[in-house]
Amino acid sequence: MRLAITHETRYRYSPPVQTAQHVAHLQPANTPCQEVIGHWMQIEPEATVRHHIDAFFNHRAYWALTHPHDGLMVRAHSELDTHTVPAANASQSWEAVREHFRYRGGQPGDVHSRFVFGSHHAPVHEAFRAYAQSSFTPGRPLMQAAQELTARMHRDFRYETASTDINTPALQALKDRRGVCQDFAHILLACLRSLGLPARYVSGYLLTQPPPGQPRLLGSDASHAWASVYVPELARHASQGWLDLDPTNDRTGLASPGEDYVRLAVGRDFADVSPLRGVLQGGGAHTLEVAVTVAPRDE
Repeated sequence: MRLAITHETRYRYSPPVQTAQHVAHLQPANTPCQEVIGHWMQIEPEATVRHHIDAFFNHRAYWALTHPHDGLMVRAHSELDTHTVPAANASQSWEAVREHFRYRGGQPGDVHSRFVFGSHHAPVHEAFRAYAQSSFTPGRPLMQAAQELTARMHRDFRYETASTDINTPALQALKDRRGVCQDFAHILLACLRSLGLPARYVSGYLLTQPPPGQPRLLGSDASHAWASVYVPELARHASQGWLDLDPTNDRTGLASPGEDYVRLAVGRDFADVSPLRGVLQGGGAHTLEVAVTVAPRDE
């Protein structure tokens, strides 16, 4: 499937900002499930943009604005071909994976161990372990247990726009049983890590369908978030061992939940992969507008 994505962010500042530095994760990478055909980014005011690959192999852009400005516009456009990878099953139990990542002095570690530990938005806590435990029964294959936990979250939690923000703790969202995709991804990460399992946050996009008979509305989509868990038994599979889990839509799949998904960046939680963040000097009140369009290329 060929998809075209436009992600536009606009800030307005009052009074003007004097100087600013910004970092963006807005360029998708080639993965087992997607091939980037083209990408460009436009910034106003104009700036010299530097690009590099971060510690999680994401594309990261950064720039500085050294003169006063009363607004910022960042528009990123990407075109990709997406597909699915061959299906596979793994019988490896979740306890075996937990033991694989348990620290042993003098023994070589696994590079994916960095995804076992709690992070700011997805902490290790007994409440998460208790919620996940009924899916992770003794000897159960990790793939099967993770898929059931994803489905159970989809049933138990209510998607409610504006019910949370980035500062809402995952523990609070777990207690309230409501939130948005970002909350659900963080809760799922915290559940898996609280069991000693490696899990990472995934930011990206999802192709949605307009109501029957209505045209697709430009700018009406939003970025999306989900989680993935690492299954060592599948390390040589095309998925490179990652099983993607989307509790918002109860979708799972190897390397991606489906060809209607686009992966933007991965990290320990949202803080590692925020689409756009910055440090400002001066300014005061500001407004933010975000418009995202995800559409088949032939539309």
